[in-house]
Amino acid sequence: MFRMISRFVLLAIALIAAFCFVRSSFAELPRVFADGKLPSDSRLAAPKDLNGYFPFKPFESAKDWDKRAGQLKMQMRVALGLWPAPTKAPLNPVIHGRIERDDYTVERVYFESMPGFYVTGSLYRPKGISGKMPGVLCPHGHWANGRFYDAGEKTAKEQLAKGAEKFDEAARSPLQARCVHLARMGCVVFHYDMIGYADSKQISFEVAHRFAEQRPEMNSESNWGLYSSRAESHLQSVMGLQTWNSIRSIDFLESLEDVDPKRLAVTGASGGGTQTMIVAALDPRVTVSMPCVMVSTAMQGGCTCENCTLLRVGTGNIEFAALFAPKPQGMTAANDWTKEMSTKGFPELMAHYKMLGAPDNVMLVDRTEFNHNYNSISRAAMYRLFNDYLGLMLKEDQLEERDFKRLTQEEMTVWNDEHPKPEGGDKFERSLVRWWTEDSRKQLDALMPTDPKSLRRYREVVGGGLDAIIRRGLPKAADVEYEQLDKVDKGDYLQMVGLLRNNPHGEELPVLFMYPKRWESKAVIWIDEDGKSGLLQKDGSPKPEIARLVSSGASVVGIDLLYQGEFLEGGESLEQTPRVENPREFAGYTFGYNQTVFASRVHDILSAITFVRNHAYTPEQVHLVGNDSVAGPLVACARAQAGDAIDRAAIDASGLRFKKIRDFQSPRFLPGAAKYLDLPGILSLSAPDKLQISGVEMDDLSLVRAAYKAAGASDALTIIDPDAKAVNWLLAEE
Repeated sequence: MFRMISRFVLLAIALIAAFCFVRSSFAELPRVFADGKLPSDSRLAAPKDLNGYFPFKPFESAKDWDKRAGQLKMQMRVALGLWPAPTKAPLNPVIHGRIERDDYTVERVYFESMPGFYVTGSLYRPKGISGKMPGVLCPHGHWANGRFYDAGEKTAKEQLAKGAEKFDEAARSPLQARCVHLARMGCVVFHYDMIGYADSKQISFEVAHRFAEQRPEMNSESNWGLYSSRAESHLQSVMGLQTWNSIRSIDFLESLEDVDPKRLAVTGASGGGTQTMIVAALDPRVTVSMPCVMVSTAMQGGCTCENCTLLRVGTGNIEFAALFAPKPQGMTAANDWTKEMSTKGFPELMAHYKMLGAPDNVMLVDRTEFNHNYNSISRAAMYRLFNDYLGLMLKEDQLEERDFKRLTQEEMTVWNDEHPKPEGGDKFERSLVRWWTEDSRKQLDALMPTDPKSLRRYREVVGGGLDAIIRRGLPKAADVEYEQLDKVDKGDYLQMVGLLRNNPHGEELPVLFMYPKRWESKAVIWIDEDGKSGLLQKDGSPKPEIARLVSSGASVVGIDLLYQGEFLEGGESLEQTPRVENPREFAGYTFGYNQTVFASRVHDILSAITFVRNHAYTPEQVHLVGNDSVAGPLVACARAQAGDAIDRAAIDASGLRFKKIRDFQSPRFLPGAAKYLDLPGILSLSAPDKLQISGVEMDDLSLVRAAYKAAGASDALTIIDPDAKAVNWLLAEE
């Protein structure tokens, strides 16, 4: 018995000793926080969704606003897949089936916004007016059946009883009522179908507006459909297509002989209000705009057709509306998400218009006794606005709506035996997306840099796209601060840990510094897939390549990027990024409002670069290393954003190609990266700065070499095999 107990005691002692040895071997790994505590970082909160709060703060000067407006319009164009804009192929418009009314006509219209993709709608024209007339674009929003909407007798009677409508026909179809009276006022009106509604069925209503689950068969590497990670990597979305349809609809209106291209207006409500504010912000041809029941600091638009990745990161609908200033604009509030507009959002828009010298050019119709609508009261305000700013010069009684005879669905539909309905469905969806992809690639291929001038244009397009995707460059030195929490003398160097904070964004990063006592005014920011612990061996000593750098007199900086190291509970790596609560499997609901983990990690590197470049002991040289396949692409993006703040960058380009990511919840997902020529495109933006690339074949880097040659800096580019060491290059003589 005694021997058995002794064996147990000895075994227990051995286990305890082994446990203590393991503990001690890891105890040297430096930490900022005690186990279980996480950084105080705003990005660890639940992600923002479309039901968040989206205030707008007016700018103090037109100069400051102009800079912001330029950035915001670029962000919108990139997010919508319209940078560069798709090639404007011939519209090939068909106008047929005229219906005569006493003082206006209605015709059926279809034309191609992209080859084989048709915009459909009704064209209203006044009778008895000669010469050029204003053109008005009318997106319809989410009324059932869209252009074919019929409220029915019961709903019509309710609207009449509430005073929302004056005539039965208008109560049955407020959409037609708007178009009819604008035509009677002397405007040419195009009432067009949103994708999936009425005659626009090539992409179905269910796909365009009710998409909920990923379709594995539509996520192939070379033949994908909308909503797939492949589509997101090329910034292809229903909202982008719908916006392009709106732009091409303006092209159509402008092409009509009886339309004055200098007097173009747009108005719609609900989803049509979203389209109104977006196209008015982006298309300079619009002169007057009235987005109804959509401009708000609250809900931003709930449909898949109103959201896409990148679009509202750091912005919202109030600021989108502000982009139209100082041109005349009206909007409405109702008993919906816009009900607080009079106190939240509109006062700021008024101040914005005043700052731009046009205080009388913005109005709000605040009628919260009515639910979500575009009723006769709201329409009356729109008629007055358009009358004033489209030069119609009508008297007040001429702005009053009159009764009319509604068109039936049979009278409106554009498709018949002579004009057969085009193909649609999954096959068409794939072919449309393929055309969009190939057209974009052709445009980018045509920008291949060959000289300094073409390189500038290439950087404007590809670099501008990446800027909008990452959305943040180097922070200001005053915005980044460091708090040192521990310092240990390691003999030849000091080992320090602390917190790096980007204060305006509420970001907090655990960092590790190895500072040699014989410092040679060099700093190396070493990014590793394991964060700052990736610089160390298990016993806490520097890995050989890090030790070489420190011995050479270079300080080395390691960082726990977002969801690395001390950002992780239990030490488990992040497999999928957080999503908003919306269960529909659409990337735009999360990444239309929040940065991806990948972009956030690039921000962290940029914060570190700013600090290292600007702290009290300013180094003469700052180098940046991403020496594994996870860190390499992050460093490539940061290097492209950092400009001359980095002297040399060493990047492992062996692993990631953004076009191959199959899951939008991957921590490596970066919407739009594949469109802008993937990792080689990002690397090419480093020209003419010194860059070492490892892990890829020469043929894979033809674009990078072309950019460096065009910059006259071929010698600044070094391409080495995967086994070569970045340290050798960093330590090479200048």
